[in-house]
Amino acid sequence: MKYETIGSEFQYLLVDLQPGEEIYVDGSHVIYKDKSVTLNAKMVGGFLSALKREITGTTFFLLEAIGPGKIALSSPLAGKVVKIDLGNRGILVEHTSFLASENTVKYESKLGSLTAGLFGGEGIFLAKLEGKGSVFLHAVGQVNELYLNNQELQVEAAHLLAFEEGLNYGITRVGNLKTMLFGDEGLFFVNLSGTGKVWVKSSSRRDVALSIYKYLPRRQ
Repeated sequence: MKYETIGSEFQYLLVDLQPGEEIYVDGSHVIYKDKSVTLNAKMVGGFLSALKREITGTTFFLLEAIGPGKIALSSPLAGKVVKIDLGNRGILVEHTSFLASENTVKYESKLGSLTAGLFGGEGIFLAKLEGKGSVFLHAVGQVNELYLNNQELQVEAAHLLAFEEGLNYGITRVGNLKTMLFGDEGLFFVNLSGTGKVWVKSSSRRDVALSIYKYLPRRQ
């Protein structure tokens, strides 16, 4: 698959599809495409997997983009395009970060902690990606790849981008109710342990939304 990452702080992904070549994309991230590129709704993973995507707030269908031609994808927020080549281990990714993947990659939604979801905002609904091929994600801000060697790591939930399958994970609330309502250090941490790769992002949709919210005019 031929692709190009364009830009520096507001990166987007440009994929050049050959005749008959197929990829899966999230329709909400499409910027433009050549007229020759065909888009078909694809219930990837079957009905139950599609239903879980609807429950978790992701799109009910992914789109199958078929070449020839170019298609561009990005996020409305500043950040980096991250390419991950899947090997023997799948990955779990924060669901809004998914841009595209080769059609050899299987996409399945996973539910995180509902209790954390009530208070913690983004970062707890995950998409499981496995199979051979490349996956493209969008990370808000900068991205850092970490490697755990039988170690433990706590990542503030909204700043988790992805991690390799096989790592143990869970969500822990930090602080009391007052801390949750007024603290700046975050509400929940994702606890990761074992051996494998972790990708973290320097910002999040929540961070951007909160920074804008404080400048909005208040109703008198």
